[in-house]
Amino acid sequence: MDSDNKVNLKHAQHAEHSNSNGLSAIAKLGLFPSSPPPKSDEHSTGPGEGGQAYKVEREELPPGEREKFDQGWKVNAFNQYASDRISVRRYLPDYREGKCRVDTYSPNLPSTSVIICFHNEAWSVLLRSVHSVIDRSPAHLLREVILVDDFSDLPHLKEALEEYMDMLKVVKIVRTKQREGLIRARMLGAEHSTGDVLVFLDSHIECTTGWLEPLLERIAYNSSIVVVPVISTINDKDLKVYTSKPRDVQVGGFDWGLTFRWHEQTQRDKNRPGAPYSPVRTPTMAGGLFAISRDYFNHLGKYDPGMEVWGGENLELSFKIWMCGGILETSVCSYVGHIFRGRSPYKWDVKVKDPLKRNLLRLAEVWLDDYKRFYYARIGFKTVDYGDVSERKALRENLKCHSFEWYLTNIYPELFVPSKALASGDIENVAAPQCLDAPVPNKKDRKTVIIQTWPCHKQGGNQFWLLSPENEIRRDDYCWDSGVQEGSIGLLHCHGSHGNQMFTYENDNTIRHQGQCLEMRPKSASVRLARCTGSVNQLWKFNRKPYLPSKENNEQF
Repeated sequence: MDSDNKVNLKHAQHAEHSNSNGLSAIAKLGLFPSSPPPKSDEHSTGPGEGGQAYKVEREELPPGEREKFDQGWKVNAFNQYASDRISVRRYLPDYREGKCRVDTYSPNLPSTSVIICFHNEAWSVLLRSVHSVIDRSPAHLLREVILVDDFSDLPHLKEALEEYMDMLKVVKIVRTKQREGLIRARMLGAEHSTGDVLVFLDSHIECTTGWLEPLLERIAYNSSIVVVPVISTINDKDLKVYTSKPRDVQVGGFDWGLTFRWHEQTQRDKNRPGAPYSPVRTPTMAGGLFAISRDYFNHLGKYDPGMEVWGGENLELSFKIWMCGGILETSVCSYVGHIFRGRSPYKWDVKVKDPLKRNLLRLAEVWLDDYKRFYYARIGFKTVDYGDVSERKALRENLKCHSFEWYLTNIYPELFVPSKALASGDIENVAAPQCLDAPVPNKKDRKTVIIQTWPCHKQGGNQFWLLSPENEIRRDDYCWDSGVQEGSIGLLHCHGSHGNQMFTYENDNTIRHQGQCLEMRPKSASVRLARCTGSVNQLWKFNRKPYLPSKENNEQF
């Protein structure tokens, strides 16, 4: 295998030839591997070993292999072709560092049930997920791995999967009788589990050395602590593993569209006792990977069974943990890799309209109190039937949970609340009906977003802005910033340190930054910082009021 770890057709052909050896159902489908292969070690040199990239140049493949390559992407939204040529027990290095590497743990940690739900998952990726759990978990702590098949219809996930998993002894397969979605599938897995701690994982992951013990230790210390591992990225194209240093591990948040967001650790987080190796508290979790005491999961009412498919359940559980007496944290000593896909490859035949909006409406109605109006404003007060939430409200009352205002004050004070704005709405130039306009930056394409002018449409969206008491002009977590491009204003993640992100809206209706005024350039649809002259192109209309949305004013942001 060459140093770049590119596809080797000889290896690919050998893999296919090996398919003839195996148990009946596995052999019939030509699956590889047909039985558990030897566990790789640091001396292994095969494709993708050590978490390195395995690059496949599509154009260099013969037509038949190219078809397999394309089909793998189509069905899975990741490079199945590359995955199939990487050992399902590949070696990964120990990503822990510092104190995390030398910490010792009690041998009497609680028993664990690992629950992995899947629907039409690729053979090699699912096997690699399961092997990584078993190979890198102390046997006396791992009571079982429960695979919940959410009504898959691919042949390799039927009898062949049962044959293979029977060889691993510790795996149970539970199958739904209809498509249930992640939320109900996970609850089904929990019902079939027997461990003291439930660890929920996605089906396209790889656990790394020492991943389990730090999670269990925190729950053994306090059963109302819910722990998330550091989620490392497995590249969807070449399966290279990317990890973060403990000091760089991000924490979870959300915006007022109730979308999960990653954030840098705050200075308060960085100054926590034992930093950077101690667990860091996180306002929310992404939801794909976490550990929770079985009893505490039941105490909190599990997931909301009225939610459909997936989406919003992670925030519902996050709010519930914090508001009802628990703690949610990330262990920087536990690393689990995860393939992040650019799209969902699955189709849904759901009976409810817009299941994600339904879930988020249930979340808002039960947990957000009066702050739900900010979510309603985001969706233009256009709702769908979200079902009966009376039982979930009763659960919150019985658990004697805190208010959402308590959560914002004590757990997530960094979230900007629009009602605290000094000015809100669009920013229109006095000389012409042109408004300042910019989309939220797309993290995937990493393009610089520059503030420009556009005809005012009075629909909020890209033209909605808030002026914070700290003199930031912002939307969600993104602030105007003068350091993006000389003379222009860009949109960057708010850092709270003033400097390039400090703008004032003066009584003379100018917007000023470091002694200069924001000026419209009518011929180019651009704006720039220029010497203050009193020109009408430097005057702006920005409503000096906090943002208090209602169905009547229907002003979206």
